[in-house]
Amino acid sequence: MIRHEALESLPVREALPALTGALEAHGTSVLVAPPGTGKTTLVPPALAGLWGAGPARRVLVAEPRRIAARAAARRMAWLLGERVGASVGFTVRGERAVGRDTRVEVVTTGVLLQRLQRDQELAGVDAVVLDECHERHLDADTAAAFLWDVRETLRPDLRLVAASATTDAEGWARLLGGAPVVEARGAAHPVDVVWAPPPRAVRPPHGMWVDPALLTHVAAVVRRALAERDGDVLVFLPGVGEISRVAGMLGGLSGVDVLQVHGRAPAAVQDAVLAPGERRRVVLATSVAESSLTVPGVRVVVDSGLAREPRVDHARGLSALATVRASRAAGRQRAGRAGREAPGAVYRCWAAAEDARLPSYPSPEIKVADLTAFALQAACWGDPDASGLALLDPPPGGAMAAARDVLTAIDAVRPDGRPTKRGTRLARLGLHPRLGRALLDASPRVGAALASEVVALLSEEPPRDYGDDLPAALRTARRGGDGYAARWRTEVRRLRGALSQAEAAAGPGGDTGGGVSGSDDPVRADAGEVSAVPGPADGSSPRAGLSGTAGTGAGAPAQSDGCGERSAGRGGPVGAGVTEVKEPTAGKRPAGEAPDGGAVQGTRDGGRRSAGRGGVSGAAPRAGGVADVGAAGRGGDLAAEERAVGLVVALAFPERVARVDGGSYLMVGGTRAEVGAGSALRGAEWVAVAVADRPVGRGHARVLLGAAVDEDVARWAAGTLLDRREEVHWADGDVVARRVERLGAVELAARPLTDAGPAPVRAALLDGLRREGFGLLRWPAGAEVLRQRLAFLRARLGDPWPDVSDDALHARVDEWLEPELSRARRRADLARIDAGQALARLLPWASGEAARLDELAPERITVPSGSAVRVDWSDPERPVLAVKLQEMFGLQESPTVAGVPLLVHLLSPAGRPAAVTADLASFWREGYQRVRAELRGRYPKHPWPEDPATARPTRHTNARSRG
Repeated sequence: MIRHEALESLPVREALPALTGALEAHGTSVLVAPPGTGKTTLVPPALAGLWGAGPARRVLVAEPRRIAARAAARRMAWLLGERVGASVGFTVRGERAVGRDTRVEVVTTGVLLQRLQRDQELAGVDAVVLDECHERHLDADTAAAFLWDVRETLRPDLRLVAASATTDAEGWARLLGGAPVVEARGAAHPVDVVWAPPPRAVRPPHGMWVDPALLTHVAAVVRRALAERDGDVLVFLPGVGEISRVAGMLGGLSGVDVLQVHGRAPAAVQDAVLAPGERRRVVLATSVAESSLTVPGVRVVVDSGLAREPRVDHARGLSALATVRASRAAGRQRAGRAGREAPGAVYRCWAAAEDARLPSYPSPEIKVADLTAFALQAACWGDPDASGLALLDPPPGGAMAAARDVLTAIDAVRPDGRPTKRGTRLARLGLHPRLGRALLDASPRVGAALASEVVALLSEEPPRDYGDDLPAALRTARRGGDGYAARWRTEVRRLRGALSQAEAAAGPGGDTGGGVSGSDDPVRADAGEVSAVPGPADGSSPRAGLSGTAGTGAGAPAQSDGCGERSAGRGGPVGAGVTEVKEPTAGKRPAGEAPDGGAVQGTRDGGRRSAGRGGVSGAAPRAGGVADVGAAGRGGDLAAEERAVGLVVALAFPERVARVDGGSYLMVGGTRAEVGAGSALRGAEWVAVAVADRPVGRGHARVLLGAAVDEDVARWAAGTLLDRREEVHWADGDVVARRVERLGAVELAARPLTDAGPAPVRAALLDGLRREGFGLLRWPAGAEVLRQRLAFLRARLGDPWPDVSDDALHARVDEWLEPELSRARRRADLARIDAGQALARLLPWASGEAARLDELAPERITVPSGSAVRVDWSDPERPVLAVKLQEMFGLQESPTVAGVPLLVHLLSPAGRPAAVTADLASFWREGYQRVRAELRGRYPKHPWPEDPATARPTRHTNARSRG
C-alpha cells in the first residue's frame, strides 16, 4: 500500500511540475534540492509513473556508493508499500535485487558505466538520474559524459537529470546542453552553529594520519553535545580508523548506543542506523552520511572538519587516500543533517575564523586521482585522450600520460590509445586494470580459485586488524564472520564467475584470459538476467557507434570498481614499470625471447646488456620458484600457497616488488619502504607490497599490506625491468667497473669488470673530476698560479685569454686534458697529469698573445729595492703585492699589471702587515707618518726617513745600508 501521506510531505513534490516540464521541453534538467527534500526517494518513482499521474517509464538512478544505493531502493520500496525487487530494485557489486516488473533500479555509478560500455543505447531505459553530483566522483563525472554522448548521438529521447543538494548548477547545466535548473525549497529546520575548536593547536593531517589530539577533542565535543542537546548525535569523521578510535573513547556512555556507519559496515549495522532506535544514539559516520543517507532522530551534528580524497604520489609511485580539510559545501551538507526533522545544532571542531579559508567545494577526483581506470574507460568508449568527452574538468595531461603508460605496459591499449582485446577483457572484469591483469595472468599459474581470492582481497583493503601479511589476511578472511569477509566471499564468487565465462568464451585450448563477460552484476545468473554480449558485433568501440564513423578498436566496458566506493591504495603506482607477462604456447616462443626463455633486451643508457630473464621464462625455475606456485591452486602446501599469494600481488604491482636493503626494503621502482617492528614480513628477503603509505615526518613509505616472495617470483613478475649491463662509474673516490644485474632499482648481482672499454672509463673519470674537482690532477707550485693569472687576464681583457673556471674547463676538456685523460684508467692516473702543462695548451698561441703572458700578468714584480716579489693572483679582481715597506721607498706610484693597480700590502721589518694601499703616492703623503711613528721605536735598526718618496729603497738595516 502506497504511503501517500509520507510521499506528499516531501518538499521536493512542489518542484515536480517544473522538473517534468523541463524534461518534456529539453530532455535534461539540473535538480538542486537540499537534503531531506526527497529528491532521491520521490523524484525517481514520479518519473517512472509509480506515483502521480505520469506515464510508465523505466528509470535508472545512479548513486556514488553501494550503501546509498541499497538505502535509496529500500526507502522507495517502503514508500510504495512494496518489497525491494518489485517496482523498485537495486544492483551493486555483489548484490542484486531486481524483478521483471522493476521500473526504478538504483545502481552505483560503476555499474552504470559497465552497462553503458556493453549497451550504449541503454535499451529499455527512459530516464537516468545522476544523484549527488556535487561529490564529483570520477565514475559519476564519466557516466555523465557518456550519457550526454548517448543522448546527443543515439538516444535523443533519453531523459537526464543531474541531482544534488549543493552543486555547481550552472556548470552542470552547460554540460547538459543548457539544461534548465529546477530548485526545490527545503523544509529544513534552523540549525545553530557552535564553534568548538580544540583548546590547543593540533597538527594538520598528513596522508592518512590524523592527530590523536583532534580525535580526543571530537570525543569530548560529543560528550558535551549529549549533555547540552536532545536527540541523536551524528559525528562526521574522515575514515574507518578514526571512527573506531573515537568509538573506543565513547565506550563508557550510559544509556547511549554508539553505532558506526561506513562503506565497510555490515548490512545489519547499516540497516540499524537507518531505522529509529529505542535508545539515544551516537552515530559515527564517514562522508557517506553527508547526503547519501538519512539517519532518523538526529538533532545534533559534530563535525571533525576532515574528509578523505584520493591522491597520487608520483614521486614514490603510490596512490592512496589523503586526509584533507572538508570543504565549505561539505560543511553545509553535514550541518543540514541536524535540521532534517526538527531544530538542531552543529558543533564544528574548528574556529569560526578558519571557516572562510576552507575550500568552497571538494576537489574533483579527476584532478587528483589515479586515472588508469578512467583512461581505459575512455579508450574503450573510443576517445582515448578524453578530449571529446563532456567533462566539467579535463583530466590532467600528466596523469593521463602516466595512466596510458600503465595500460600500454599491460597490453591493455595500443600505442595510439585504442584498446586491445586484452584491454577489453580487463575492462569487463570490473576491477582496476592492474588487478585485472593480475587475475588474468595469475590464474593459469596459481589457479582461478586462489587468484580470485587474492585479487578480491586487493580490490578492497582488508581491515587493519587482519595484519600486514597478505597470506595471513587471506586465511583470516576465509574463516572470518565479519562484514568484510562476507563482501570478500561475494567478490570471490564474482571473479570466479568472470573467469569461468572467459574460459567458456575462449573454448578448448583458447586463451583463458580472454572473453571475460563483464559483469558489474556478479549474481547475474542467479538473478535470471541474460548476460549481455560485450560490445558491438563488429568489434568497434561504443564511441565509434555513437559518432557513426569507422570503428577504432575492440569495444569494451571500461574498468570500474562497480561500487563507487573509495578504498585506500587501490590505484597502485602510476607510470612506467608495469610488466606484461605472457605464457609462451607450446612449440612457440614470443618474439624477442631467447632460446632459453630469456627475453633479449636492447641496449640503453650507453651500456652493454646481455640477454635478460624478462617475461615468463621457458626454463624451469629453481625448486620452490615460480614453477611450484601452481601447487597452491591444486591443494598444495601452505608455503606454496604463500608464494602464490605473493605472485598475484607482484603481478598487480610489479614496481612494488622489494628486496631487503639494510634496515628497509627497496622497491624495484625506486621507492624505499619499511615494515612494522612486529610485522610477519620482517625478515623476508623479498616482499611484494600491495598497500603502502608515507607516515608524517618519515622519508620512507610504510608497508601496510604485502606478501613475502622469492627472487624467482620477483624476476618473473617484474621481468621487463630486469637489466644486465656493464657499469663503469665513479664511486667512493675512484673508477668502479662491474658487470651488474638489476631488477629495476634493486641490484641482484655484481662482479668486477676488468676489460671495461676506454669510453666508459673516460666518462667515469670525467664524472669524478666534476664531483671532486680538478684537485684530482697534479698541481705543481706554478700550475695553480698560472690558472690564477689566466683568470685575471680573462676578467680584465677577455678574449683571447681562456676562461679557466671549472665549468669552462669541463667544457673544453678535450682541448687541454688530452691525450693524458684517455690513457688514464683510475684515480692514480689522474694524479700523474701535470695540470700546469695541460693548462698551457689553452694559451692563445695562434694569435701570438701567449708570449705576452709574463708582460700582462707577471708571476713576479721587481720593486725599487731590486727584489723580484711574487704577485698573489688568488683574487682575479685585485692582485696583491706583499712587500716590506722600506723596499718601496722612492716609488711615486703603485705598480700596475694590465692597467690594474696592484693592491700593495706594505709589511713591517718582521713581515707583518703595516698598511694596505692601492695608491702609493697618497699613502706616502697621508698614511706613512702614522705608520712611522708607530713602528720606528719598535724597529730602530731599520730606516724610517721623513720623506719616503725620495728615500733610497733597501732590503737591509741601517748598518748594512751604510756599509
